[in-house]
Amino acid sequence: MPAKGLLQRLQDKEDVVVAEGYVFEFERRGLLKAGAFVPEVVIERPDLVKVLHEEFVDAGSDVCLAFTYYGHREKLRVIGREGDLEKLNRDALRIARKVADDTGTLMAGNLCNTTVYRRDDKDAIETTEAMFKEQIEWAVEEGADYIVGETFSEFGEAMLALECINKYGNGVPAAISFIPHAVDQTADGLALGVACRRLEDAGAAAVGLNCGRGPKTMLPLIREIRQACKGPLIALPVTYRTCPEHPTFQSLKDPLTGARAFPVDLPAQACGRTEIAEFAREAKSLGVQYVGLCCGNASHYIRVVAEEYGRRPLSSRYSPDMSQHFIFGKNKSSEDPYQQALKKKVEGITD
Repeated sequence: MPAKGLLQRLQDKEDVVVAEGYVFEFERRGLLKAGAFVPEVVIERPDLVKVLHEEFVDAGSDVCLAFTYYGHREKLRVIGREGDLEKLNRDALRIARKVADDTGTLMAGNLCNTTVYRRDDKDAIETTEAMFKEQIEWAVEEGADYIVGETFSEFGEAMLALECINKYGNGVPAAISFIPHAVDQTADGLALGVACRRLEDAGAAAVGLNCGRGPKTMLPLIREIRQACKGPLIALPVTYRTCPEHPTFQSLKDPLTGARAFPVDLPAQACGRTEIAEFAREAKSLGVQYVGLCCGNASHYIRVVAEEYGRRPLSSRYSPDMSQHFIFGKNKSSEDPYQQALKKKVEGITD
């Protein structure tokens, strides 16, 4: 077990770097189907799930987030695998727990939007609570240090998730976040700062935003939430170049065709690492303690976040050092006239 839990770290004003993005990374690797986005890979290739946890920890993540995002009852029903529900959840939790124990990091259970929640619908709310309950109880039984509830469009579902963690979670802390869509409020009409403050007042250990928006369009909302909330904030953007015209990665258009880029053409809209570094610096200046990246994340990205937060994780050994490059560097090889001439050709420079 880690020396400090989530609450103690946050109370001690320490930062927590969190790597998310397992869904998109496994889809990129050809091991998860876009559309349903169900983490079947947990059952079919648990070895690779373990490896990705290890990669993210080596890159600076303080948390092994159990890969149960969209591993809930409704999503498994859609693909005809509801009978695998408990196995998928327990396997994912055990994989994350093992890596966390081996690396001295935290392990978090994971709840997300259920797709069945409907405000003012008693049956839908009861169904949602039952889905949260089973995943929370499995997470507690498998030793989660805390539970993430994330990607909620509506305040009502986010609050229900927090209430269920408080009710069924045996005292584990909760980190709750909204997905910010194209309109700067929850789907049930609350300003995001107000919604986050209500969650904070109800006992969430950290509150904020994940997914939906890239760094450029999430940070203004984080500033707004910072004004409303007293405690630790969550900021986990996607790694795509969203902008005021297209504020979410679902709204991005392919620059060649004008068609919606989500999800298969999003790589053409990816942020550079310099943009990720700028995001991390701004988040740190705003006092964001719970920081990371969501969809589109990969180990080289989360390493940038960790380094901007003052860390030097294991994989920093491989951080770029262009001084060693044979053309663009500052070394004996790059200063040779032959290489200088080659550099001009590479750059398209003509005398």
